[in-house]
Amino acid sequence: MLDIKRVRQDKKNLETLLQRKDPSIRLDPILALDEEIRTLKMEGEEFKSLRNTLSKEIGERKRNKEDCTDLMNQVSGFGDKISALDKKLTEKETALTHQLSCIPNPPLDFIKDSLDPKDNECIKTFGTKQEFSFPFKNHVELNETLKLFDFTRGAKIAGSGWPTYRNFGARLEWALLQYMIDTHIENGFEMWMVPHLVRPEMMFGSGQLPKFEKQLFKIQDEDYNLYLIPTSEVALNGLHYDEIFDESELPKRYMSYSPCFRREAGAAGSLERGLIRVHQFNKVEMFCFTTPEQSEAMFESMLTSAEKILQGLNLHYRNMLLVTGDMSFSAAKTVDIEVWLPGQNRYYEVSSVSNCTDYQARRSQIRFKKKEEKPELVHTLNGSGLATSRLMVALLENNQQEDGRILIPPVLHKYLNGIQELCPV
Repeated sequence: MLDIKRVRQDKKNLETLLQRKDPSIRLDPILALDEEIRTLKMEGEEFKSLRNTLSKEIGERKRNKEDCTDLMNQVSGFGDKISALDKKLTEKETALTHQLSCIPNPPLDFIKDSLDPKDNECIKTFGTKQEFSFPFKNHVELNETLKLFDFTRGAKIAGSGWPTYRNFGARLEWALLQYMIDTHIENGFEMWMVPHLVRPEMMFGSGQLPKFEKQLFKIQDEDYNLYLIPTSEVALNGLHYDEIFDESELPKRYMSYSPCFRREAGAAGSLERGLIRVHQFNKVEMFCFTTPEQSEAMFESMLTSAEKILQGLNLHYRNMLLVTGDMSFSAAKTVDIEVWLPGQNRYYEVSSVSNCTDYQARRSQIRFKKKEEKPELVHTLNGSGLATSRLMVALLENNQQEDGRILIPPVLHKYLNGIQELCPV
């Protein structure tokens, strides 16, 4: 969330910066509301100061056995006025917090200005597109003989977009998750297992609320008001909600596996069938807390850890530095890792690594302290490491053989009791 002091002091430049992400953003309404709040505070303080002064005078008159009826009548009316001002102040402050929370994190200066994802910059590629000497199939077609997923029964249980994994499909999914977890642990990340339901404050702190309310699944009844996590980033950020680190404790490098739940509907058409876009998918998430000076180096470290997984699987991918208009709400810088899916004839994101600077930290009040200095906001970073649904598609489609077999990358053999290929059944 933006610092209101920054809005006051640098409104013009900040507004220009924010409009690189969203041209419709205007900061004047926020400043007008802020001015109302400051006026109300001033009025309230004046009434309270006058009440205190008169109360002292009333006490003095009583001690001198003088009449103080006029002063007591005057003070008696202050209570209602102060209560009304305080109520109005609370309403205005709530409105200001809401308006500030709907403004995204401004992009870093060097990020390219564009609202079109087609302008994202390719900054790295690994490997080359798979070439086939036979008519290849997409993962839905491959599944007809491999029997790895059951989309029909998943739809019967929960509706479309809720896949079920069966037999070697489930085992291969679990092997991918184990491989990713082991890779991140080797790279220095501490593993956590977090709740899959979180309080609204945690959603707000990570930037999911109020902006993305309609994209979330939630439980709301007389006993609970909780949200299903769209990513374990939300819970990992919440681990240190309203806490202060000692500078020596940073950076913190966390990682967690969780299922992720999102309302986003699959796009129409065959390219979005199967596992491409679903309501529930598995993901290993990296999340880091750093000082401002550490965040850029940590960004590169997280990107490297995610890339190492794809390199181990020998999958062709590219890294895309996102333009201002394609970055997420909370991010100041983002690189998407996109893997090539032959069956879709296009690249799809399997990881998104973002530096959120102090944006989430201000919403969550996560700070650090240098010796005797005043606490400062940390920087937070998040990155998929990786999301498995599209990764599974890439694995199947890129490793298919003419006879329908799927060759399993060597890095996964130990997680599958030495099984090296999947065969049609």
